[in-house]
Parts: sequence; C-alpha cells; structure tokens
Amino acid sequence: MFNPKMVLIDVDGTLVDSVPDLAFCVDEMMQQLAMPVRGEAAVRQWVGNGVQRLVERALTDDLDGFPDAALFERAMPIFMDLYAENTSKRSRLYDGVVEGLDFLQSCKGLKIGCVTNKAAQFTLPLLKDLGIFDRFEIVISGDTLPEKKPHPMPLLHAAEALGVKPEDSMMLGDSKSDVKAARAAGFQIICMTYGYNHGEDIRNYSPDAVIDSMTELRNLINCA
Repeated sequence: MFNPKMVLIDVDGTLVDSVPDLAFCVDEMMQQLAMPVRGEAAVRQWVGNGVQRLVERALTDDLDGFPDAALFERAMPIFMDLYAENTSKRSRLYDGVVEGLDFLQSCKGLKIGCVTNKAAQFTLPLLKDLGIFDRFEIVISGDTLPEKKPHPMPLLHAAEALGVKPEDSMMLGDSKSDVKAARAAGFQIICMTYGYNHGEDIRNYSPDAVIDSMTELRNLINCA
C-alpha cells in the first residue's frame, strides 16, 4: 500500500482518450496538405510528446521522423487551428476515471494535481469540457514551465507549490515519459495498462504498480 500526500495525474492516455480528436485533426491536416491520411491506429502510436512531435511524426509517417522544415512550417498552423476547434468533440474520459477521482478526493488531506505535456490552450478547455477541471488543485501544462516531462521540473514545481516533499508524492500516468519524470523527481509512479506508450508494454519501464482502471487505486492507496 502507498501513502502519498499528493497525487499528480497525466491527461492524455491516463484520464482522457484524446486520440479520436487528434486523429481527426491529423487527417484533416494531411488532406489540406494533399498528403495521405494516417488513420487513428497510427496516431495512437505517435501521441504522448506534445502536438509538435505528433505533427512531425504524422508528416513523416514515422515515430522517429523529422520532416522538412518548410513543410512543418506549413503544417503546424493548420493543425493548431483544427485542434482548437476539435479539442474535446470526440475525446472521452476512460472508464473508472470519475470513480478514481472520487476516491482520491475522499482521502483526507490528499492533494491532487494534473501534469501534462499538452499545451495549456488545449489542456484547460479539455478538462473543463469533460467536467474534471475543478478536481485539481494545480494544473501544469506542457508550456507552463521551461521543461516538460520526462524532465522532473513539472513534478517538482507542483510539489513545491502544494507544499509536499517529493518522497511523499506520486505520479499516475501511462507512458515511459511519466515513469522517467517520476523517477528523476523522486516520486512513486503508478501506470495504467491502457494509454499511449508508443506500442510498448509500460511494465518494461518498471513503474511501482500497474493497473487496468483508476478504480483499483482504492486497493493501492491508504486513504485516511
């Protein structure tokens, strides 16, 4: 059993299945560029490192790809405009998220925050549209600070802001980026089996625990 005083939660792939909206925007962008659409299955392998990296991967059809600079400069504004209009039209909370948040909020004195690599202009409307924005005492987006996950800065910033020591803190995520950030920050880390980890089994990165649903948090966290 874990005894955290703070839990920070990732957004894409942990709280929210945002791929349907992202895939729609990718394919619309590709059509406007007169390039082949990529499809939702491919986008599921590419998300998790921010929209810039997603666009680069879509343009090259390659997880590790980087496109021609001129093509990227054309593509990025198209994607940003599309995603601004399609941030939450198709995205949904994963099963068990509401119950998991209810449990965490029932734990006396437990602080709950959100740390994502998604830009604030997309993060805040998404959390509000899906009805969970008010669950968090702090929301740190991908452009809130000079660094983002897997750098530990966002996690350490949240701990300092909420007055909790890193060793009393936990990250809940779904990707190797979350695990690396948590380890570097001195946090415990629980990961979801679903979500976005570029097709790899998250167990390969040795989080402290792996769960199928946030409802399982009640079996892992001591709640006063």
